[in-house]
Amino acid sequence: MPAAGSIGCVTDDELVRLAQAGDAGAFDQLVVRHQAAVFRAALAALRVPEEAEEAAQDAFLRAWQKLGSFRGDAAFRTWLLSIAWNRALSRRRSMVTWFARRAPIEAADRMGGGGKGLLEALHEQDLARHVAAAIEQLSPKLRDALLLAQSGEYGYDEVAAMLSVPVGTLKSRVFDARRQVKRRLAALGYVSRD
Repeated sequence: MPAAGSIGCVTDDELVRLAQAGDAGAFDQLVVRHQAAVFRAALAALRVPEEAEEAAQDAFLRAWQKLGSFRGDAAFRTWLLSIAWNRALSRRRSMVTWFARRAPIEAADRMGGGGKGLLEALHEQDLARHVAAAIEQLSPKLRDALLLAQSGEYGYDEVAAMLSVPVGTLKSRVFDARRQVKRRLAALGYVSRD
């Protein structure tokens, strides 16, 4: 095992092999490397940070338990993100009050008023609310695909693996989601009808 200072040079595959051989420290390094991506995947599904944190911890526990069955058919990160997504979906299904506790979509809810006039800032805030509402009205399949793909955190192959769909299906869902959001915004006069 390399010195602690050079652990960044060790690949995920090497750490996985060490962890599969019983090295808990190697698995800890994998957790450190991927905890932000796992949390963001869970947050995309649950949109409640506390619930996402619980789902992320559950995903890491499940990954540790199932590490012996990891064959390397996909990248470790992709395998881990699939586990995280599935754990988050299980948690979401079990949350009786999920819809009552929805958190606003961060990107759509933020308002950048830096040096803008009051009317322009209010217009942007109003648009952000309408975008968030349009995304909220999407079916869960379309909403999940759109939010994960638009996060900028994951490639289409990773998102497709998380959602257990082919990449082509994911692209179709993202296209449909964007079209539906645009249609709703056009009906409100925010974008042109093309």
